[in-house]
Amino acid sequence: MFVIIGWVVIIGCVIGSYVAEGGHLAALMQPFELVCIFGAALGAFVVSNPTSTLKKTMETFPKAFKGGGYTKEKYLSLIALLYELLQKARKEGMMALEADVDAPENSPTFQKYEHVMADNHLLEFIVDYLRMMSAGNVNAMEMQDLMDEELETHHAEGAIAANAIQKMADGLPAFGIVAAVMGVVHTMGSVGGPPAVLGEMIAAALVGTFLGILLAYGFIGPLADVLNAKAAAESKPFQCVKAVLLASMNGYAPTVAVEFGRKVLFTADRPSFKELDEAVRANKMPKSA
Repeated sequence: MFVIIGWVVIIGCVIGSYVAEGGHLAALMQPFELVCIFGAALGAFVVSNPTSTLKKTMETFPKAFKGGGYTKEKYLSLIALLYELLQKARKEGMMALEADVDAPENSPTFQKYEHVMADNHLLEFIVDYLRMMSAGNVNAMEMQDLMDEELETHHAEGAIAANAIQKMADGLPAFGIVAAVMGVVHTMGSVGGPPAVLGEMIAAALVGTFLGILLAYGFIGPLADVLNAKAAAESKPFQCVKAVLLASMNGYAPTVAVEFGRKVLFTADRPSFKELDEAVRANKMPKSA
């Protein structure tokens, strides 16, 4: 939603200031210049990226226009799930989690947290490392190295679409120049015509440069930035899980381990100590309460 609002502001300010200075709006209406610039940019985009990147970009592109993501309430719910699992392991042993991690879809514990169940990648991340912890053959240092490698891979995958779109944005000013040069060539081929006609042709040629720069820095470039920001935000739940599980492996009680997870969250989404404590206490209460 905010992406569209930003685009409307850009168009309103740029076109509005041009018209306010007495510019003729019809001079900017050059559809074939737009076809030349965008067509060349899309063609270069297809040539420079493998099929997997093209598919990933098509899947990721709609996320730029959607809100959502992890809110404070979802983080509290995620941390509450981790607390509940670790508390069960502390009381009954890690092997008590075997049924939960082998079939989370049938686990009463996991079923209480629908947003975690809906995120297959995050769910897989949690159960895989809980399974490794229950095996007891990996120490905390080895686990941390493995988690870092997986999160680095996750970050690289999340940035694929944004990087591809950014490369496209970087090429748009150059394609705008191409369109402008073609317009100048067309104008030079018409030398001898009326000055008014030549003026219109030169103006149309210059619109190509204008469109290339505007599209690059006002539309496509910011789109890549917002996708990068969303990818970074999507990695935070994984970092939260990592911090909690590693703290547990280092011997901290579940109540303290979940505090490690709270501290890695962005300030805007981070629940307060009191809010986390209340969420944890709610899990400590007997079901009859």
